[in-house]
Amino acid sequence: MSRQAPLASEITILQSQSLTTLVQRELELRIMSGELAPGAKLNEIEVAGQLNVSRGPVREAFRALEQAGLLRTEKNRGVFVRAISVEEADEIYELRAVLDEFIGRQLAARITPADLRDLRALVEALDAASQARDVDEYTRLNLSFHDRMVELAGNRKLLETYRRLVKELTLFRREALSRSHAAMPDSTREHRAIVSAIAARDGELAARLMREHVERGRARMHAAVAPSATSAGASTGTDAAA
Repeated sequence: MSRQAPLASEITILQSQSLTTLVQRELELRIMSGELAPGAKLNEIEVAGQLNVSRGPVREAFRALEQAGLLRTEKNRGVFVRAISVEEADEIYELRAVLDEFIGRQLAARITPADLRDLRALVEALDAASQARDVDEYTRLNLSFHDRMVELAGNRKLLETYRRLVKELTLFRREALSRSHAAMPDSTREHRAIVSAIAARDGELAARLMREHVERGRARMHAAVAPSATSAGASTGTDAAA
């Protein structure tokens, strides 16, 4: 017996779901790259026009991105790109440090030669982006490197949690990488040392290096935002260190 063709309503639902995913990915890319800055207002009609889709998929994409922590909705005001505070970023870094320690130990115990080749290739690509001073490419590769490590740890719930945390930190991390000439080379060396410890099956060293990498990333973030915090304090007559 031949399979019954799907109803027109089912096709419409599938098309809508597909469009929603595409819209969500496009908006996520714009947010992660900094094209849509924290605090930017998104207009449903304008986004639909830009992407040549109906308003339904845009509305659903807004909801999904709000659940992912990248957008916020204000009653009677609209939808905005979410801006997290330095204090919230600190909390995320603290949680990431714990998760990354676990990831380091897991990978040292279970890494395969093929997986190591993947990580080493990403480190070399990071090095090339660092030498070219390509912050956008380095940011993208940095996300890919850490995402791949979490994938290889083999825990789906960890991967879901980690991805959300990392996305919320992206704009802070991009700023940290772009403000200091040494940030990208330093970060690349840290990545290389982590992979070496994993390759040596040294779980404790890998865990320690992963935690230190997160702590140094947090320090780079603070150094990057300090000038703007100082300026804000001066302009308002408040103590920026408070």
